[in-house]
Amino acid sequence: MTTTSDIETLLADIRACRACAHEFPHTPRPVVWIFPETRLLICGQAPGRRVHESGRPFTDPSGDRLRDWMGIDETTFYGDRRLGVAPQAFCYPGTKPKGGDYPPPPRCAALWREKLFTTLPPPELILMVGSYSISWFLKQRAKENMTETVRAWRDYGPQLMPLPHPSWRVTGWMKRNPWFEDDVLPQLRERVSRILV
Repeated sequence: MTTTSDIETLLADIRACRACAHEFPHTPRPVVWIFPETRLLICGQAPGRRVHESGRPFTDPSGDRLRDWMGIDETTFYGDRRLGVAPQAFCYPGTKPKGGDYPPPPRCAALWREKLFTTLPPPELILMVGSYSISWFLKQRAKENMTETVRAWRDYGPQLMPLPHPSWRVTGWMKRNPWFEDDVLPQLRERVSRILV
């Protein structure tokens, strides 16, 4: 049986990880926001530069949009230990020369994700945020693209809910897919409220 001590030891190991130090032009800084009490787990792709600097997940406009989608404020997001964040890669992968961040390095998931999910108590709800997270969790169960996977959110049971990444790029996507705001977000807010209230 997993104990609180087991979880805290694993989280300390993740925070101390420097496995990708030779691949980055910056010092790795794993950002993991999980607690033994976590029941709602947000699984995105990788921290951006602002998150790397702050050491807290979603301290950027993407976080503002995600919190709006979830129907919660910043105080709840960072203060309620029932809510946790475990991205596909825990460190900022750097920015491409032409802009945009590099994808999450596969090494991080290979090192930590199985350990994390076998050590944590099963969350009541996992938000799979963006295509990298969706692919990791759903594998062959994912639809032909992210849009169709999010549209089919009911197919993934009560524990898993796919979402697009809440970056600025999603603005046009939401205009083209009004069903997301009309159908998915009310269900998301209800499920988040059920866990956190």
